[in-house]
Amino acid sequence: MAQIRVENLHKAFAEFVAVQNSSFTVEDGEFFCLLGPSGCGKTTTLRMIAGLELPTSGTINLGGEDVTYLRAAERDIAFVFQLFALYPHMNVRQNIGFPLKCMGLPRAEITAKVEAAAKTLRITHLLDSRVSGLSGGDRQRIALGRAIVREPAAFMMDEPLGALDAEFRHLMCGELRALHDRLRATTVYVTHDQMEAMAMADKIAVMNRGIIEQYASPQEIYDRPASLFVADFIGSPPMNLLKFSGTLAPGAREIRLDEVAVPVPELREGIGESSLVLGVRPEHVRFSDNGAVRGEVYGTEYLGTTQIVTLRTPNGSLKARVPSHLKVSTGEQLGLAFRSERLSLFEAGSGRAIRTALHDAASVGAANG
Repeated sequence: MAQIRVENLHKAFAEFVAVQNSSFTVEDGEFFCLLGPSGCGKTTTLRMIAGLELPTSGTINLGGEDVTYLRAAERDIAFVFQLFALYPHMNVRQNIGFPLKCMGLPRAEITAKVEAAAKTLRITHLLDSRVSGLSGGDRQRIALGRAIVREPAAFMMDEPLGALDAEFRHLMCGELRALHDRLRATTVYVTHDQMEAMAMADKIAVMNRGIIEQYASPQEIYDRPASLFVADFIGSPPMNLLKFSGTLAPGAREIRLDEVAVPVPELREGIGESSLVLGVRPEHVRFSDNGAVRGEVYGTEYLGTTQIVTLRTPNGSLKARVPSHLKVSTGEQLGLAFRSERLSLFEAGSGRAIRTALHDAASVGAANG
C-alpha cells in the first residue's frame, strides 16, 4: 500500500472552480473520507487522484511517485463505485477474476486469488452464482472483491453504499471498516453521509464549495468544528448556533446572550464589536432551574433512551438531547445551562471558529490556499 499526498490541487471548468487549492495527506494504510454535500468538489477530487480528471494545477503523489498527469491505467489503484458495474452474463467467480484475466495471470493464480478474496468477503458460497439474482449487499461485496483481488496500492471508493437501503448500508459500514482493518489498505472514500464518514474514517476532509473546511479525525471535527459550516453539517441534530453581538476582551470568560452572562473558556485574543455565534452540541445542554438562558418548549422527539427537545430562545431555536424519562410539555418555560468547556465561538461574517480554530489550528485544512 502507499501514502497519497495531494498539494495545492486546483480544478476549474471554464469560470467554475470545482476544487480550490486543496492539500492533504492520506497515510499508508489509512481510511480517509472526503465528506460534503452534493457539488462540493469531493468526487472531482477523487477523480483527479484516480487519474480520471486532470488537475488545472497542483500535484498528486502516490507511493513516492508523482502521478499528477499519469493516466488511470498507469496508477496502481482500484475503483469501487455506487453503481456496481458487474457483468450480468458472468457468474460471481468470473466477475471477481476478470481484472486478473485481463492482466494475463495464469488460471491457477486467478483461482487462488479469487477464492482468497471471496473468503475475506464471506461470499465463497456465491462464487458459482449468477449476479442478477443477488441482493444489493452481495453485489456490493462482489464489486469490492473485484477491486481487492488486484491488490492495488490504494482503493478509490465513490459513494459505494449509496444504492443500498438503510439497513444494508449500516451493515456494510461495519463490514467495510472490518475489511479495511484486515487488509490495512490505503483508502479514499467519498460520501455525503456524515454517519458513514464518522463510523469508518481515520481522517476526514469536510468540503464545501470546492474548499476543505476542516481536515482532522472524526472526534476532532465533531468536538472542535473549525467553521460554522462544519458545525452545522456534522452531528444529528447538528450543533446549536445562537447569534449575538458584542465585544470580548482578551482573557474574557463569559459572553452575554440577551443580556444574560454565559460562561465560556478563556479567550486568548480579544474581539472587537462583531456579530458572533455561540455553538453548543445538543448533548451539552441541560435543564436547570438556575439556568441563565430561558427557552420555551415547542417540540419533542422520542429516541428511546434519549429525546430531542426543541426550544425557542431570544437568540434562536435550540435543541437539547436529554434523558427520555424527563417530562416536558409544549409551551413550558425552562432554564438552560451549557457545559462551558464544550462551547465554540464563531465569527458570523467569516464563519471561522474563534475558539477552536485559534486554539487548535492543526485541525483546520490550512492548506486551502
